[in-house]
Amino acid sequence: MHKINNRITAREVRVVGEGIEPQVYNLATALRLAEERELDLVEISPTAVPPVCRIVDYKKFLYELKKKQKEQKAKQIQVTVKEIRFGPNTDEHDFNFKLKHAQEFLTEGNKVRAYVFFKGRSIVFKERGEILLLKFAQALEEIGVVEKMPSLEGKKMFILINPKKKK
Repeated sequence: MHKINNRITAREVRVVGEGIEPQVYNLATALRLAEERELDLVEISPTAVPPVCRIVDYKKFLYELKKKQKEQKAKQIQVTVKEIRFGPNTDEHDFNFKLKHAQEFLTEGNKVRAYVFFKGRSIVFKERGEILLLKFAQALEEIGVVEKMPSLEGKKMFILINPKKKK
């Protein structure tokens, strides 16, 4: 929360605002300047030396701050990671079905984390899982970029694919 008017504790402040020359004033002078304009003295940068204060209508200042935050939030892109699971013996039809889903995820701007899950003794087919994931990455190379090559973690072998940047 911002300190305003008499709640400001610094002795000297740098004052900025419309129609005001940015200067360092003692607190009493700065408060008088704000009062003459029928506005508030708002501390906007308390860590600066001396603290920076703006002469502005406090309600309007809060409104514009909220508006800016809302715009920034709207511009943010949420990146989610979608998972696709394979077995070491996944056949062609299932592979193509899951490939189609991965293509949809990447075009929507999501990351794809594909993994081969080895059950029981199937861990002896590690190479088969790695080949499957590399084939998967190769099929997606037009719309995705491999961020992390296949790596074995426990009973799962992962690969991470990012969507390509649009030009």
